[in-house]
Amino acid sequence: MSIKIAINPITWTNDDVPELGGDTPLEQCLSEMRRAGYAGTELGGKYPRESVALKAVLADHKLELAAGWWDGRLYERDVEVEFEAILAHLTLLRDLGARYAVYADTSMGRHDGIWQPISKRPRLRDQEWEGYGQKLTELAERMAEFGVGLAYHHHMGTIVETDEEVDRLMSVTGEPVGLLFDSGHSAFSGGDPVALCARHAERIVHVHCKDVRVDVLRNARERDVSFMDAVLDGIFTVPGDGGVDFPSILKTLANAGYSGWLVVEAEQDPKKAHPLTYAKMGHENLARMAATGGLRLAST
Repeated sequence: MSIKIAINPITWTNDDVPELGGDTPLEQCLSEMRRAGYAGTELGGKYPRESVALKAVLADHKLELAAGWWDGRLYERDVEVEFEAILAHLTLLRDLGARYAVYADTSMGRHDGIWQPISKRPRLRDQEWEGYGQKLTELAERMAEFGVGLAYHHHMGTIVETDEEVDRLMSVTGEPVGLLFDSGHSAFSGGDPVALCARHAERIVHVHCKDVRVDVLRNARERDVSFMDAVLDGIFTVPGDGGVDFPSILKTLANAGYSGWLVVEAEQDPKKAHPLTYAKMGHENLARMAATGGLRLAST
């Protein structure tokens, strides 16, 4: 079993907050990804959304498409409406050979909430979990039949944020619902990324690798700042540059037989954190720690 290492373009340009690298050309993002050693990329707002055009752009830089984010609304919609909404996105991913869609349910206003205190976030009521899990399993089954799996992204400011909510989501959904494990969001939510990974290693189908600066994390939670204010303060960084125990996480994944992408996804202010410098650091650190943990890096 082998893994590949990709990076998200948010290192260079932030789709939610365009003033963070919004003027950085796509060509620069992709060329520097390859210079830093990455085999793949996730989608970003500047990427073409037509299959032939996207294939050509990525081929020019010898990059594969690892996955692509989708702002889900399943809590607010029925399964059929949600599937129709995501269909064009799934088609692009399938055409480019991506196995999974990054699915975060941003119902009830994630984008409006990224500047609100982290305590002010939507939550599922106790009686809603079972029904939501059934809907999500049905959507995942529809997606799998189409040819792209669902990788559910627990994310700050959404209805599945904390480790406990991930636990509950996994308990009320079927096997077609894969877990996107994100070390940084687990830590930011007050959880334990090492323990979360160990509990759900068999369900993990895609991995976002972001480290956290412990002092910024502590300050953000104590002061109840917004998600984006914490990002601007530097809460996230690349693997090996913060307090997350990546060696333990990667060893757990290796023992579970994980085979897929490890994606460096660590949004920072590019004026403070030079993108190419941090991209190189992230790749070097992650490749070294993955090998030590027993994960074999596929040749690219």
